[in-house]
Amino acid sequence: MFRAFLFFISIAFYSHAQSVRARAPYYGAVVIDAKSGTLLDGDRAALQGFPASMTKLANLFVLFDDLTAGKIHLTDQIKISREVALIGGRQVWLKEGEVFPVEELIYAMMVHSANDAAAALAIHASGSRAAHASRMTAKAKELGLYHTEFHSVHGLPPEHGQKPDTSSALDIARLSRALLEQYPQTLKYTSVRTRSFRADKPMVLTSSNKLLGSVPGCDGLKTGFIQIGGFSLAATAKRDGKRVIAVILGSKEAKVRDAKAAEWIEKGFVLWHKVPPEMIDITERAAALLADHSEPVPDESAAYPKPVFILVSCVIGTIIILIFMRFRHKR
Repeated sequence: MFRAFLFFISIAFYSHAQSVRARAPYYGAVVIDAKSGTLLDGDRAALQGFPASMTKLANLFVLFDDLTAGKIHLTDQIKISREVALIGGRQVWLKEGEVFPVEELIYAMMVHSANDAAAALAIHASGSRAAHASRMTAKAKELGLYHTEFHSVHGLPPEHGQKPDTSSALDIARLSRALLEQYPQTLKYTSVRTRSFRADKPMVLTSSNKLLGSVPGCDGLKTGFIQIGGFSLAATAKRDGKRVIAVILGSKEAKVRDAKAAEWIEKGFVLWHKVPPEMIDITERAAALLADHSEPVPDESAAYPKPVFILVSCVIGTIIILIFMRFRHKR
């Protein structure tokens, strides 16, 4: 009976949490000019949600910093540990003892969104996943992304005792812009739709970014999905020398996310010549421009059931269990 009681509590938690950070058609959206940082348009862009695998953009940023500093190299050989081999979610099924060069694992992380590859790279660069996640958060603060915190290196749902990764559509757009500005080679990895991986027993890396090949000029960047955060996408496209970055955060359906991302990219190019001079930055001042159609950023407690919600769920669950037990006893 106690196990059943816990089951109903967990269902209550899951249902409430999911309703907080995913919506139809999305939780938040924004489009910016990649060169100037001009905020072209936004809808609840400063609202904090769960970035899921878009978190890997920050992972890549820190890796590029280390590559530029000569601390690591694309040809470094990484031996896969047991810790990495046990990572769940979308992966390339790295096995303990296998060895891969850094660049191959970057392709696996950015094309296939492989969580095991993301963990292997993080440990190689920073010594541990926790240390790398801390560096990712430090990078976010350095860039002025004050609604962003990373507690994982891949964007998977939090482990026991761990907080979730959090960010906003605006922050992810700003992160993407900074990444492309400092490391344009990012597009070498994010523009790939399919690629072979592993010489022995090869597999095909497949991008989940459906805008590649379907939206003119699209060459990145990263999708994301977890149950409590919905489907998200940071997308970029370049046309006639102009580049825009659109971010859709927290859509309830993948197809809707993709359609809205394509729509916001088109909107970005249309608005590129129409944005007034005063909207020239994407700092906190620009975020304030979205206040009229935004809402307060929920604190962490908003992701958990309210006391009344828990009580009602538990009472209903207990009644169901008692009815079942009574029926069973009569038989």
